[in-house]
Amino acid sequence: MYWRGRLRHLLSDLEWGGQLFALMPSNVHDSTEQLPLTLEDSNHPLSAYTARVPQGDFPGTLSLASQLGVRHPRVHGRGESKDWRATTDLVVVFGNPIQGFRMLAIAVKPSSWASRRRTVDLLRLERAYWEARGVEWLLITPAVWSKTVVLTLRRICPWAMAEAVPSSLLDLAVVTAQANPWATVTALIEAVEKHTSDRHRAQCALWQAVWSGALPIDLTRGWRPQEPLRHLTEADFWLQNPIVSRRSAWI
Repeated sequence: MYWRGRLRHLLSDLEWGGQLFALMPSNVHDSTEQLPLTLEDSNHPLSAYTARVPQGDFPGTLSLASQLGVRHPRVHGRGESKDWRATTDLVVVFGNPIQGFRMLAIAVKPSSWASRRRTVDLLRLERAYWEARGVEWLLITPAVWSKTVVLTLRRICPWAMAEAVPSSLLDLAVVTAQANPWATVTALIEAVEKHTSDRHRAQCALWQAVWSGALPIDLTRGWRPQEPLRHLTEADFWLQNPIVSRRSAWI
């Protein structure tokens, strides 16, 4: 997946879904996949973005594993054995230099994660790492989202995550859709296209309005363009996003 000038390397379809949910809020500043956790004590990870961060060193995974009574992961090969640097699937930074930044760490796992004690122990270690830094940590699994919503996000992301259209065109898409609640998606795109003479930009305007929440709809709708959108309140729209609504599968 390509976002903001960089190819995003995601290890599974689950992580792809998690990344799409994470990038929907308009105040996302950055998103990093597979962020390595430090073995030893280290400074706050927000120091990469701002000088206004908590000072001092924060415990690494080695000392935290000892405190938790968890066996630290190791890697073996060629007759050697070394401590393994665990990673967090997604780390999202929200905010801006004026108002400040905050982080959210996200583990994306299959629904069967709790069936293996070792997996639970490693997630306990990851959670402790972020809690020690005052960073909220979420565990999201298919149990906390709708598969249909993820499929919709996959379908619309080529337009929703394309180059941003002017706000005037975005507003036009919103007004057009709200004034014609029973119009098909095809008809809405054609109506916007009349003002831009560019079907791709019209599609971008419609789906960027949806993605940002400016045009809140039911994301469980099917793919058929001959069907109308199903409008929701803004609050109900964001409830479809487990990251925005902070739904965690952690026990």
